[in-house]
Amino acid sequence: MKRKLIAIFILLIGTSVLAQQDQKAKNILDQVSKKTKSFTSISARFSFSMENIEENIKEKNNGSLNLKGDKYMVELPDLGVEVYSDGETIWSYQADGNQVSITSKEDGGQELMDPATIFQIYEKGFDYKFIEEKKEKGKPLYYIDLIPQSDELDYSKVTICINKNTLMIDKAIMYGFDGNLYGIEVTKMETNKPMDEKMFVFNASKYPDIEVIDFR
Repeated sequence: MKRKLIAIFILLIGTSVLAQQDQKAKNILDQVSKKTKSFTSISARFSFSMENIEENIKEKNNGSLNLKGDKYMVELPDLGVEVYSDGETIWSYQADGNQVSITSKEDGGQELMDPATIFQIYEKGFDYKFIEEKKEKGKPLYYIDLIPQSDELDYSKVTICINKNTLMIDKAIMYGFDGNLYGIEVTKMETNKPMDEKMFVFNASKYPDIEVIDFR
């Protein structure tokens, strides 16, 4: 589950027949991207869920994201996971085992998604299609399906829900071939907050006896 959560973030990042056919989806997504890029920073709290109906499994955890340009920090206290990136290096810490793995951003691979792209999820690697507009919890939401252009991934699609009033992503659901549904729902968001550059760099000195695994 830890791996999938990081994957959804580092996934929520072409040519497309659907893009040409579904102009409504493109117009909405372009507005979302334009608005998001106007912010100097984004701070968000979210809930992450994993559900498998056949296995009667339903799990839910909370986390937070701080984003500034291509730099980010993700904290998942319920899972003991922290992910940092200064735009060039990625540090992934797991409390279970007290270890941190270090990779360069270029070597992060296509399987994982960059949290810095969570609010521009559609821009690369997906075909997209407008599904419907409906109200949930008093909010008008646009539903848009993103279909991966690669057949090497382990999910069939990602459904994103965009708040019609704010033009921001409200939640995303990934449909895994393993029968699991992985979801992220934004519960609170603040924009243009001052952020210290140090928060995007992992400080190993705060974790006594930590094991460092450097893949660079």
